[in-house]
Amino acid sequence: MVGALLLWFSLAFTAPAVVALVTGRPPWPFLGAGAATAVAGLALKRATGERPALGVREGFLVVVAVWLLVPAFGALPFVFGRVPQLGHPLDAYFEAMSGFTATGATVLTDVDALGPDMLFWRQLTHWLGGMGIIVLALAVLPRLRIGGRDLLRSELPGPVAVESLDETVRGTAQRLWKVYVAVTAAGFLVLAALGWSGLDRGMSLFDAFAYATSAVSLGGFTPDADSARGLAPVTQWVLCALMVVAGMNLLRLYRLAALRQVRAAARDEELRLYLCLLAAGTALLAVELFAEGLVEGAGGVRHAVFQTVSVATTTGFATLDWSTWGTLAMFTLLVLMFVGACAGSATGSVKVVRHLVMFRFARRELDRAVHPDAVVPLRVSGRVVDDAALRSVLAFAVLYLLAFALGTLGLALDAEPSPPGTGAFTALGAAASCLGNVGPSFGETGPFGSYAPLGGLSKVVLTALMFLGRIEIVPLAVLLRRSYWRI
Repeated sequence: MVGALLLWFSLAFTAPAVVALVTGRPPWPFLGAGAATAVAGLALKRATGERPALGVREGFLVVVAVWLLVPAFGALPFVFGRVPQLGHPLDAYFEAMSGFTATGATVLTDVDALGPDMLFWRQLTHWLGGMGIIVLALAVLPRLRIGGRDLLRSELPGPVAVESLDETVRGTAQRLWKVYVAVTAAGFLVLAALGWSGLDRGMSLFDAFAYATSAVSLGGFTPDADSARGLAPVTQWVLCALMVVAGMNLLRLYRLAALRQVRAAARDEELRLYLCLLAAGTALLAVELFAEGLVEGAGGVRHAVFQTVSVATTTGFATLDWSTWGTLAMFTLLVLMFVGACAGSATGSVKVVRHLVMFRFARRELDRAVHPDAVVPLRVSGRVVDDAALRSVLAFAVLYLLAFALGTLGLALDAEPSPPGTGAFTALGAAASCLGNVGPSFGETGPFGSYAPLGGLSKVVLTALMFLGRIEIVPLAVLLRRSYWRI
């Protein structure tokens, strides 16, 4: 199964190879990477011999193996092309992992120095990372029995059951794929129109492609070192809208756009809480920024909205350098890194529905403290959350906090001496950002900085956190248990 996925993935290298040919650059780094990926995939397929039907146990292994191997092969063009800033394999793997997990953290110090082919591949890794939700399920489904739905749930995480848009899981995945492509195409056309109309004279066709793919995948990579700071105000508003839409549950978005199920969307408590959290975060951040004199006028409101949406949806775009803000404003951003958007989107972090479930669980337990015999079912959007789903939410929360604590500790061990408190906050921010697949952090790793100055241990830790954030920890935790390997 992993070999089949790698064979499919090898086709992705043809797109940047074509871009290289068109722009007069050598395509062999991409052709070589594609060939190496195809050979590895074919070797895995041939080595496994006869393939039995996959189940839940094998599904965990497929998810972990794919998300470790795809960034490894995706880093090969950077190494084969001898990209100056990504020549070291660890840096190349960090950048590729950041791309495919739609994190947006970078070790590049000069993005403009990359050729158009490498910039295209870097952006494409974002889009493929978001598309991985659907492509993985589509690729493995024909050979699965119950594993197809379990894999789809692992890629569209959440404590409630995956809604069916078709009689088969494959049909559901195909419709989700169409939604993802449609939103990306719409974003590209709108951004390109802004460039054509002169509303944003700096918006080229490639820039429209880059910002659309990053916004819809909730990634954060841009072809400009200034992120979204140099874009026209109208473009920043368009990106805000794209991020908000991309942060919705794709299943719900399909029902809203294609099936016109407006009432179902209105009853979606996760969607309502998602929008309320964005509004509350914007209001709080705006008050802090205006009080500190960092912004003023209508532009200040735009910056507050943009940064709240960008961080809460784990995209990582920036219009201002938040590393220069006051402690309270930066702490607000740190809290937003633990929010995430809706389950069933390409977002990282904890996700809104889990916060909703944990809050209602806490409220129910407080009610039971007063009325021990009361039977109070826990509901989300009218559906009862059973004990198994509740346990999975609580287990995820514990594992997430544990990974965050261990990641912060690893970064602190590798940190250079700094003023008291400064290094600790930077380590907290970097761990939260990479585990939540946000990207930029604070200090030198801020929105206009780079992770390049960090030591080798820190880069390994952050790469591991990005990986854990993308697979949501549980698949790897299951594989590390001795009972998993017992027949």
